[in-house]
Amino acid sequence: MSNPAQPSVSDAEATVATVEVTIWSLEQTSPADLRPAAVPEGDLRIVRSEVPLPEFNRFLYSAVGGDIRWTDRLGMTYEQWREELERPGAETWVAYVNGTPAGYVQLDAQDGGVVEILYFGLIPAFRGRRIGGHLLSYGVERAWDLAERWPERPPTERVWLHTCSKDGPYAMDNYLRRGFRLFDTKTEVEPDVATPGPWPGAYGA
Repeated sequence: MSNPAQPSVSDAEATVATVEVTIWSLEQTSPADLRPAAVPEGDLRIVRSEVPLPEFNRFLYSAVGGDIRWTDRLGMTYEQWREELERPGAETWVAYVNGTPAGYVQLDAQDGGVVEILYFGLIPAFRGRRIGGHLLSYGVERAWDLAERWPERPPTERVWLHTCSKDGPYAMDNYLRRGFRLFDTKTEVEPDVATPGPWPGAYGA
């Protein structure tokens, strides 16, 4: 019989705050599924980052996800980032507004002609300016024609992604408007971590 005055490790772990997160998976199975958004006005360019650079992708990841609890990759090593970015068919497309990074789409080519939109989003300062719909449309187009840039990859037959209840309030609507269809929903319990911000200490103590 354990001593009730000495909580076990599992008891201590049970006191950690948790949160329920709903995860939705969506897909397109034909290029004709895409319903592109209008191109916004202004100096907007979308450029592929052709040099695999962990520092740059980690910047994009933390800048876009710092206010919506993107934390799963913050502990990845340099080598883990490098291996992911150097895989055949891995691409990062970056939106620039007046020469400033505004958001990105990261593509991951998988087996069987499948391409996952691994990450997509805008830095907070550029949200609400009709950039997201166009950036997503452009990223989906690049997922569908990915084999043209990677001849060793089979033609794309399916593009998929997942979003969750931690993402921005307009994320799901953007995906549905672009022609994605829901194919799976699940709920997971995760630690209720603090919003990390774009860098440690960005939001104060």
